[in-house]
Amino acid sequence: MSELFVRTLREAPADAEVPSHQWLVRAGYIRRAAPGIYSWLPLGLKVLRKVEAIVREEMEAIGAQEVSFPALLPKEPYEASNRWTDYGDSIFRLKDRKGGDYLLGPTHEEMFTLLVKDLYSSYKDLPLSLYQVQTKYRDEARPRAGILRGREFIMKDAYSFDVDDAGLQASYQRHREAYIRIFDRLGFEYVIVQATSGAMGGSASEEFLAVLANGEDTYVRSPGGYAANVEAVTVPVPEALPYDDAPAAHVEDTPDSTTITTLVEAANRLHPKAEGEWTAADTLKNVLFMITPPGGESEALAVGLPGDREVDAKRLEAQIGEEVAIEPFTDEDFARHPELIKGYIGPGVLGSESKTKIKYLVDPRVVTGTRWVTGADAEGQHVFDLVCGRDFTPDGTIEVAEVRAGDPAPDGSGPLELARGIEMGHIFQLGRTYAEALGLKVLDQNGKLVTVTMGSYGVGVSRAVAAVAEYSCDDKGLAWPRQLAPFDVQLVAAGKDAALLEKAQQVAQELADRGIEVLFDDRKASPGVKFADAEILGMPTTVVLGKRLADGMAEVRDRATGEAVDVAVDDLVEHVVAAVRG
Repeated sequence: MSELFVRTLREAPADAEVPSHQWLVRAGYIRRAAPGIYSWLPLGLKVLRKVEAIVREEMEAIGAQEVSFPALLPKEPYEASNRWTDYGDSIFRLKDRKGGDYLLGPTHEEMFTLLVKDLYSSYKDLPLSLYQVQTKYRDEARPRAGILRGREFIMKDAYSFDVDDAGLQASYQRHREAYIRIFDRLGFEYVIVQATSGAMGGSASEEFLAVLANGEDTYVRSPGGYAANVEAVTVPVPEALPYDDAPAAHVEDTPDSTTITTLVEAANRLHPKAEGEWTAADTLKNVLFMITPPGGESEALAVGLPGDREVDAKRLEAQIGEEVAIEPFTDEDFARHPELIKGYIGPGVLGSESKTKIKYLVDPRVVTGTRWVTGADAEGQHVFDLVCGRDFTPDGTIEVAEVRAGDPAPDGSGPLELARGIEMGHIFQLGRTYAEALGLKVLDQNGKLVTVTMGSYGVGVSRAVAAVAEYSCDDKGLAWPRQLAPFDVQLVAAGKDAALLEKAQQVAQELADRGIEVLFDDRKASPGVKFADAEILGMPTTVVLGKRLADGMAEVRDRATGEAVDVAVDDLVEHVVAAVRG
């Protein structure tokens, strides 16, 4: 360890928000180079390479073949797929000295597609699975949490190529099973959830989430086994209600009622119900946004939802598109639409057929026959008993309302509970989107040209290092699972006596001769410093040779459990080898 390029820190970096970020920096595994960009030090690189090895072994096991594309990519393929524009500000663009446009690859669907198009032309060449482990670049607006969400990261991306949909289903299942083996081997709790495809396109999509309280992704699960990312949750649509006996809509004065809370208070005070009380669930909230697609014109969007729900920004982003700029209405936007009375907006001035022409989409719960209290498009007034399908007709529905614990699962499998996780893998049935855009066709068994169908399968390799650290660390430092640890054993010589150091060196050599990876702390530091560093660095087993060596005894500590046992020095090597090899 006196020769190892490492320096542990006693304080966490100021920008470290989550434990994995704090400990990976404090333990000298990574070092910040710029926001969202990190250098890998020797210990961190050892862990990263072990994650890569697991991924490669499982990909090779299903017959996938490794390739490697450049990170610097030409504009033309991404222009053909429209993603040069669709990615907006989230990619790094640059020009060469001749004015040619390039990007730093955020993902490589286009390049894989063109490579197969260049070399294969017959159904006999398929099915085919290719993958790479490569650095990717995305210009994250808010890089955070160290290597969990950076602007430069290492990802394994794989692609399957098949003649027909049945082939795609089989390829998808093979990759899915490989992912289960990968995440089982990485050693943290994970869940497979339904997901949206986002900018990737395609149909079926699933995420593999590490189950962590600090995770940035919210997912839901039910007692009956339903699991989905919140972006992919669909609202069970109620049956339409009869409204023949519904009273006519009527406008009432509701002064100083620009929020749902003040509206409910005013409604109960000034216009009480015959039975019960008005609640936020009786109100229809109309929220306005400005939507700006990459390279396109901004347009207004109105979203109507029950007043006891908020718009979930991530669900809205998933519905509109990750690369689309979405901003709440500003005072300037309201000034351009004088028909919109802030705090009193109702369906009367919304919709493609209205005078504002503002597209109006509502929550799926707003079905025909439902009655609402909502804005009357006049200062200090709301309309009561406004019936959907009778008094207003929205342009469509949109799934953007917040999902709550206790909501019914879409498949009827019980009430939902919310949990947090970190996305570690995402698999897609891409279909023919990229093959059609780039002209990837092969001759089928009948000699007819058919468009190839594709699957896409990604694993966050560098992110996995952080996820494992996040899952296994404690208040003393890192605690690596044995399959990923940089070394099997940290050997601490707790003293400066020459005989002790000589014996420790001998034990280290004997363990190395048995194939055990040993980090020998031979530094001229105090035992307290060495013990603290052993806990921070997080090797699975710590062997301590100290004062009790004179009695022929050593101590063996298990980092994960904190348990320590005394072992006779004569039995030490065999004991450690047995512990390492299980």
